[in-house]
Amino acid sequence: MNFSTALPTFVITLREGVEAALVVGIVLALLKKAKQSRLNSWVYAGVGVGIAISALIGVLFSIVIQALGKINPQYTSVVEPGLEGVFSVLAIAMLSWMLIWMTKQARFMKAQVEGAVTEALTQNGNAGWGVFSLILIAVVREGFETVLFIAANFQQGLIPTIGALGGLLVAATIGVLLFKLGVKINIRQFFQVMGVLLVLIVAGLVVSALKHFDDAVANLALSSRATESLCFYYEHFTKVHSCILGPIVWNTSNILPDDQFPGIIFKSLFGYRENLYIVQAVGYVIFLLTVGGLYFRSLGGEVPKPNKTVSLFQK
Repeated sequence: MNFSTALPTFVITLREGVEAALVVGIVLALLKKAKQSRLNSWVYAGVGVGIAISALIGVLFSIVIQALGKINPQYTSVVEPGLEGVFSVLAIAMLSWMLIWMTKQARFMKAQVEGAVTEALTQNGNAGWGVFSLILIAVVREGFETVLFIAANFQQGLIPTIGALGGLLVAATIGVLLFKLGVKINIRQFFQVMGVLLVLIVAGLVVSALKHFDDAVANLALSSRATESLCFYYEHFTKVHSCILGPIVWNTSNILPDDQFPGIIFKSLFGYRENLYIVQAVGYVIFLLTVGGLYFRSLGGEVPKPNKTVSLFQK
């Protein structure tokens, strides 16, 4: 088993899970302050239902993917990498949006949650449902992004799911440390480190997505004479070639193979490939310059404070 494939999903669910844990902790703290702890059960129910819905979405994605692959067995070798490519693009879009937009909104998160909880408490009989909805949306939003990433790597089996569960467990532990035990953690620094890792992980997903599309087009080109011209690039003088990704940039299979340690770790986390093609290299660099650049600029817009540790029960 290749347990290195669990690392990216672990990082993603850890980052997303801590964000959801912050929302839950803020809500619990506000309810305690407002002497409305009777609504805590609605908070826990929102967390449980949110996790269940995220898991259900994952199961449905798996069923849809398997069903599409079986519609026409002749084209299974085309459909599977094609679907992986499509889900990779969706995951890239969602995770990039989360990195940039959510980083900008993070500084206002407590105020936004406070406003939502205050509004919910003014609804009298519907206060519980208001709190439940707030938590449910927060958990499902984070869970959906993780499910998309796992769907983009569905051929890797259950290992990415194990990584996701591990990240969720560690995130829950951090939540308990913050809000039950009053431990102070530099949460701003935590999100910055997680953000840098996610930029590199998603950049690696760009490389993988392009390879999936290359495999799909190559298999389609081999399926009949009518489609063989789809491969506009084909090198006849080497065993290592691409269909639509252009010439190879490097071949480091003899130095740092991507199916052995430590190359397999670099591959899972940062998109390293022992065979990298020109289109992949360009896509990787463009992503780092655009999304990575926007992310670092969003960090620069934050107003630094002398004490950025988190303990929401401080008076």
